[in-house]
Amino acid sequence: QKAAQNLKPIVPIKFHISSRTDSGVHALCNSAHLDIHRAPGKPAFNEKQLLYCLNYHLKPEPIRILNAYRVTNSFHARFSALSRTYIYRLLMGCTHYSEIPVFERDLCWAPVGRSLNVPAMQDAAQFLLGTHDFSTFRSLNSETPFQSPVRTILQVDIQPSSGFLSQHYEHRELEFWELKFRSRSFLYRQVRRMVGALVAVGQGKLTPHHIKELLELKDSRAFPPNAMAPPSGLFLKSVEY
Repeated sequence: QKAAQNLKPIVPIKFHISSRTDSGVHALCNSAHLDIHRAPGKPAFNEKQLLYCLNYHLKPEPIRILNAYRVTNSFHARFSALSRTYIYRLLMGCTHYSEIPVFERDLCWAPVGRSLNVPAMQDAAQFLLGTHDFSTFRSLNSETPFQSPVRTILQVDIQPSSGFLSQHYEHRELEFWELKFRSRSFLYRQVRRMVGALVAVGQGKLTPHHIKELLELKDSRAFPPNAMAPPSGLFLKSVEY
């Protein structure tokens, strides 16, 4: 928003973001819309000008504008979205946090243990697919009383992944995994709770059927204590329109 004010609009610019993320969560690609009112007689900015100007003023920040598109007045970055895709990065094989590669710090979660029972996690993930009341899988906040807890999970995938330059330290036998979730929208901390529960299944602390039971309880207090995944491994991958 500050960078956009350097475009000298005659009305202050407000960004409308498609998805807010918790502190410590990353975004590979987020979306926003904005209106720019220029002084009379000044031509509208084209997409390339916007891209270069905004990125010039964002130079010190860990954020870049990747694309700009002209949209209709009825478009809204948040409400026009068809779905949002998040990925969560796991690192297995560390017995202590000091064993996390320095280039991966704050970019993954390394639960203690050598490996996960991935087939059990995949079985458990099937219970999350479809339309459910996800009350157990949300953290409470000021918006909770006004939000329906019903959401539709369109996709849950658990796949092997790779780390940054991990081919150069293969001897350490570290394993990277990626959990992908797609839905039109998610509840507050829903993805982090789903990841935490699936990891607990992979560690043998819960059975796949426990996930079904947690869903059926429809009570955020029923979620296992301290099971929520930390924010560092979570990335908003894309927003689809």
